[in-house]
Amino acid sequence: MARYIFITGGVVSSLGKGLASAALGALLQARGFSVRLRKLDPYLNVDPGTMSPFEHGEVFVTDDGAETDLDLGHYERFTGVPAKMTDSVSSGRIYSNVLEKERRGDYLGKTIQVIPHVTDEIKDFIGIGDDEVDFMLCEIGGTVGDIEGLPFFEAIRQYCHDRPRGQCIFMHLTLLPYLASSGELKTKPTQHSVKEMQSIGIAPDILVCRSEKRIPEKEREKIAQFCNVRKEAVIAAYNLNSIYEAPLAYHNEGLDQAVLDAFEISPAPRPDMEKWNDVVDRISNTDGEVNVAIVGKYTSLEDAYKSIIEALSHGGMANRVKVNVKWIDAEIFEEKEIGPHLEGYDAILVPGGFGERGTKGKIKAAQFAREMKIPYLGICLGMQMAVIEAARNLAGIPDAGSEEFDIERGDTRFTPVVYHLKEWIQGNEKVTRKPADNKGGTMRLGAYDAILKDGSKVAEIYGTREIDERHRHRYEVDKRYIEKLEKLGICFSGMSPDGRLPEIIELKDHPWYVGVQFHPELKSKPFQPHPLFADFIRAAILCSRLV
Repeated sequence: MARYIFITGGVVSSLGKGLASAALGALLQARGFSVRLRKLDPYLNVDPGTMSPFEHGEVFVTDDGAETDLDLGHYERFTGVPAKMTDSVSSGRIYSNVLEKERRGDYLGKTIQVIPHVTDEIKDFIGIGDDEVDFMLCEIGGTVGDIEGLPFFEAIRQYCHDRPRGQCIFMHLTLLPYLASSGELKTKPTQHSVKEMQSIGIAPDILVCRSEKRIPEKEREKIAQFCNVRKEAVIAAYNLNSIYEAPLAYHNEGLDQAVLDAFEISPAPRPDMEKWNDVVDRISNTDGEVNVAIVGKYTSLEDAYKSIIEALSHGGMANRVKVNVKWIDAEIFEEKEIGPHLEGYDAILVPGGFGERGTKGKIKAAQFAREMKIPYLGICLGMQMAVIEAARNLAGIPDAGSEEFDIERGDTRFTPVVYHLKEWIQGNEKVTRKPADNKGGTMRLGAYDAILKDGSKVAEIYGTREIDERHRHRYEVDKRYIEKLEKLGICFSGMSPDGRLPEIIELKDHPWYVGVQFHPELKSKPFQPHPLFADFIRAAILCSRLV
């Protein structure tokens, strides 16, 4: 039977609950415990899959094909535990499940209410896999007091009440604002936030207090007294140079010990922090730096490419260099000269995206990297743009394009080198899709196998011929153009096991030019950088030294 830690937030949003949860999971692992982390989001969308990146940041995809909150990326990167479909749920999914049961008659004609039917559905979700790990960490999205979050707070209150005593604790994140005019940290917002929690029947066992200034001892004592927690359970969370310093920072503040004390686990196993010491050392002690340009369409919100940013930093750690990222809006040079914008960078990355906006700029970026021999990594749409660029400028197909853009415009002026995938094999089942289908959950999602070509660059990078990577897309490169493009130096070095779907391309006469249909960034970790990103940064280092 797992022990449960429920992580909530108060005062303001964006305090770092996801990071605190992930860091705590890593600390418990360092003490020899097994963990799983979950996210319960109060919004009414069924999942983030159809939400704009400007609205919610990136969509993190699991091996089993769930489209989830980006916090699950933090969980995976810090703990190395692959997230599952059962690790993310929203109010929309909960209410959808309840209404489906009502329509089937599962409730035997009873009046359906938030309590007990909605809260029971939430509790059922929380309890999945209860016997698989030592600790289950459940983060509740939003802040206490949000009206849409009330069913979740009631559900975790009930869940704790239903469990044996000592099996659940509550960790609450708050803000200690600093007033420069008086030179004081103010504890009153934290007191009110805890009071709000207590009013719904939840008493925090641990308080994690975000602060820009050091928290004096007397302020800790005041918070402990007014919020009814032990002084040792008032944990400071300060700003860090890197998120990967969080496990060590929280350990030094005593967070993991406070959790074990709350569960009365004694004697506590000694932590092994060697892995995180090495990560921080690689960040702090670098042998140089490289400059990488990311040419995308959501560049005004960094969270839209969160996993890519982290994977690039992991590649830097693998090579002991600092990676400087420059965001470049692909639309800037759609009608302008590209050189002034991309000259001077050691590598170019074109990420995924949906829709035609910005694609002209991405195609130009792929062409610039190809012609100027600059290391290039194209991910998902970035691979498709590289293929279209090669088809137009090398293969003599000037109208090469994608069905995705034809459908948007309502015409068929372009030769669809990239087409809408209408059927594919997932496991042992055939999946079929139409362009007019609902958008949510209708893509090729989750982990799929690929076979790499002998002697290819990617086979050398991976060190194997069989890989599996996570996908999230509706459109595929048409294999009918493989033979023509390969004669021109475009190697299709990775294919689906049945040989139908191109997974990876690379240029033969180029220092480093790779496009992948999948999202390798989703599987990268600071202590286990993804091989593609590690080698991409290695190539960028070589490029910087040649300039």
